[in-house]
Amino acid sequence: MYKIVFSMLLVNVLWPVFGLAQRPEHLQPKAGLVRLIDGNLHQAVNQYKILMGRVPADRLPRSYTAVSATLVTSDAGWWTSGFYPATLFYLYQDSHDTAMLNEGERRLKLLEKEQYNRGTHDLGFMMYCPYGDLLKLIHHSRLREPEAPIVSVLMNSARSLSTRFNPTVGCIRSWDSKPWNYPVIIDNMMNLELLFRATQESGDSSFYRIAVTHANTTMRNHFRPDYSSYHVVDYDTATGQVLARKTAQGYADSSAWARGQSWGMYGYTMVYRYTRDPKYLGQAMHIADYILARLPADKVPYWDYDAPAGPRVLRDVSAGAILASGLIELSRDAPSEKGRAYLEAAEQIIVSLSSSTYHAVVGANGGFLLMHSVGNLPGHSEIDVPLTYADYYFVEAMLRYKELEHPELW
Repeated sequence: MYKIVFSMLLVNVLWPVFGLAQRPEHLQPKAGLVRLIDGNLHQAVNQYKILMGRVPADRLPRSYTAVSATLVTSDAGWWTSGFYPATLFYLYQDSHDTAMLNEGERRLKLLEKEQYNRGTHDLGFMMYCPYGDLLKLIHHSRLREPEAPIVSVLMNSARSLSTRFNPTVGCIRSWDSKPWNYPVIIDNMMNLELLFRATQESGDSSFYRIAVTHANTTMRNHFRPDYSSYHVVDYDTATGQVLARKTAQGYADSSAWARGQSWGMYGYTMVYRYTRDPKYLGQAMHIADYILARLPADKVPYWDYDAPAGPRVLRDVSAGAILASGLIELSRDAPSEKGRAYLEAAEQIIVSLSSSTYHAVVGANGGFLLMHSVGNLPGHSEIDVPLTYADYYFVEAMLRYKELEHPELW
């Protein structure tokens, strides 16, 4: 633990050496966009009251099929299971509507057993998003709930996730299925926050070391010279060498799957928050610059940046929501000129996602907020539908934007 503290102090002392000496600007939200966001969040509470009335007591909402008017749900073991209660906690944070808090806490009971699940790399999504958000609520609101049980769940989840780390490879394993040998997907960057938080709560630096090692290995092997990323890197467990670089959900092995690029940018921005190591900030900025150069006019990504162009190419609203949230955080840490550009892009995404093109009216869309996400187009799954994680990152982006005035909440 002392080595971690010393390293962080050393990074701060040597900050100017790394070429990022320009101090970040304290950016302010625009009043007009805050008003738009306030309207969106008020509408979101009403929409989620409709959604909560449709979700079976033992299930979690995943998506919605408009043709058959069918709510698609999952059990607690599915990778998106934590986003629904996490979104509810975010909505409670803004609205103080106890219906959001009570429903979120009810759904947490379904997730509790997953803290011991060693069969998935997605415990960060499943457990850190809802439990971490509830912990933040306790810290920054008048909630009087005890923290210890929540911290215990997070610690057990971190221990379960750590069992999937292979020190020879230097990464946390993603899937256990064939034909892969030891696959690692770019999405896995998002699950590292659970490990960083576990070190904060316990002082056990082993979680920190796993997270940093994974981030470094991914930086070395997942990214092309232009800072686009492969979706999947497959490793040899005996040597740690790369066997193949592939895609599972993108257009082609060599393409830039949009949500994967957003995962990477958001992930390295988060890693910088916990480590203050400028190389992670630099990586996040390089990825952001790549993405911003590829976005269409309304800033809502195509499902893959290399998909064949044409009027029918699908957008992925989930990639846009993740991107907006990550860019808002990145804008706070980047040098002033870059920070302003990142925040402006995030503002444009939020405005677009608030339009009738992407944002559903109350009572429509099965109770979800956003339309037109793409889950896995090559796998013929969740194509041009609402997705629970698109809603989560949209709400997070809007709250982060409002919180620019209150840096203590970060």
